[in-house]
Amino acid sequence: MKLIKLIWDFKGPSSNKTAEHFKSHLDQFLKIENKTFSDLGLEIVNDFYSFVFVITSIDDLNFFKEKLKPNRGQKVN
Repeated sequence: MKLIKLIWDFKGPSSNKTAEHFKSHLDQFLKIENKTFSDLGLEIVNDFYSFVFVITSIDDLNFFKEKLKPNRGQKVN
């Protein structure tokens, strides 16, 4: 199965809390939509930049693009 890492970026002084909040909603959404994923995470880069990611099947790319509009994506080997 080919995987893709979808990323949502959060910037600014409240980026860390906003990213944490988004991650909890993303987790709920994945459960409700019954989507399988390899990993779901949050990375705090500094006080003004955080990002949330999910690693999922590339087959679900269009679903995520339409529903949640990730900022970017990366292929996973």
